[in-house]
Formats: sequence, C-alpha cells, structure tokens
Amino acid sequence: MRILAIDYGQKKIGVALATSRLAEPYRVIRFASNTALIKELGKIIEEEKIEKLVVGVSEGEMGEESKRFGEKLKTEFKLPLYFQDETLTTRSAQELSLEAGIKRKKRKELEDAYSAALILEAYLDSN
Repeated sequence: MRILAIDYGQKKIGVALATSRLAEPYRVIRFASNTALIKELGKIIEEEKIEKLVVGVSEGEMGEESKRFGEKLKTEFKLPLYFQDETLTTRSAQELSLEAGIKRKKRKELEDAYSAALILEAYLDSN
C-alpha cells in the first residue's frame, strides 16, 4: 500500500511517503493558495500511485484547519483518508535531525517533511 502523509501548515506542508512499513520524508511544498497546493499534491499522488492519505492533526484551531484540508483532499482525490495525532512531531523531528548530525540549513528546509514522516510512522505503528 502506497501512503502519503501530510504535515499541514498555512504556508508550507511536509510530505512523507510509505511504500512498505517504513515512512520516508519526501519533500516540503511551499504554496500561495490551497488550489496550487492541491494541484501539486495531485501530481505527487499520480506519480507515486498513492492509495491512501494520512493528515496530521493537532489541537485547537490549526487542528480544525488540518481536518478541513484533509476532507478537501478526500473529496478531490477520492482516496481513503485517515487523521493522525501530530502532537510534538516537529520537536521530535528537530531532535532526531540533530542526533543524525544534519546541518542546520538542511534541517530547517526539511523539518516539515521529517515531521510528516513521524506522523506516518505513528500511523503505521498503530495499524
């Protein structure tokens, strides 16, 4: 099963991919509008033959916004959608990047993709 996970933000998102029981950071997408973002995600979904979507959700207003975005993706791409708690994934991604010795600039560039990979790992571990 090919799964795409998203760490949603208002200006950029992190994307991770799993083709087995292992999640890998894929990329970070910066966007000006949700329309442009959905178009870019559509390319990834098609190229990678994605079969399932996982969207990270936090608490509060941002969590609600992430859920609305996820529902929009489900409608647009007609794929199964699952939500996964993303509490502390950014902090964990930063700590793991430091431990791995990844340079500061690269860490900052890919932080959201690493967070998406942690969201996806949590989803895979719970299923």
